[in-house]
Amino acid sequence: MTSTPTPFVHSDFVVPTKFIGTGYRLEPLGPQHNERDYKAWTSSIDHIRSTPGFNDWGWPKPMTLDENLRDLEMHARHFQDREGFTYSILDDDDVIGCVYIYPSDHDDAAAEVRSWVTASRGEMDEIVWQELSDWLDDVWPFRSVDYASRNHPSGSR
Repeated sequence: MTSTPTPFVHSDFVVPTKFIGTGYRLEPLGPQHNERDYKAWTSSIDHIRSTPGFNDWGWPKPMTLDENLRDLEMHARHFQDREGFTYSILDDDDVIGCVYIYPSDHDDAAAEVRSWVTASRGEMDEIVWQELSDWLDDVWPFRSVDYASRNHPSGSR
């Protein structure tokens, strides 16, 4: 027997399918990003691992382009089923990072958020963190958001 996935957000919440930031934009991650996504994260493994929120996450880890495609297909299914929301961070058409919005392991009304940018675009990390932190607070219906701080004086969210 197959169980129906539990939506992360209520059915009446309109999930954003885009966000325009300072020098980047978001769009839902999917198979169409495979080659660009793979190139982005494989060129920046050490940088991603040193990004707040990734030191104990178990990713990035070695995988093939085909394995990456399956991972992107999984994230697209989660998005469609409202179980979690993963976005590509794009500069023009180049993938320069990713943001993951998933339910907290500790609180159904809370979100755990992680984002990374490529080593070559490391200067964008704090900008993305600040703008997405505000977007999550202003637009999304979460009671709280756990999104590791980026050298910001107000501390972690």
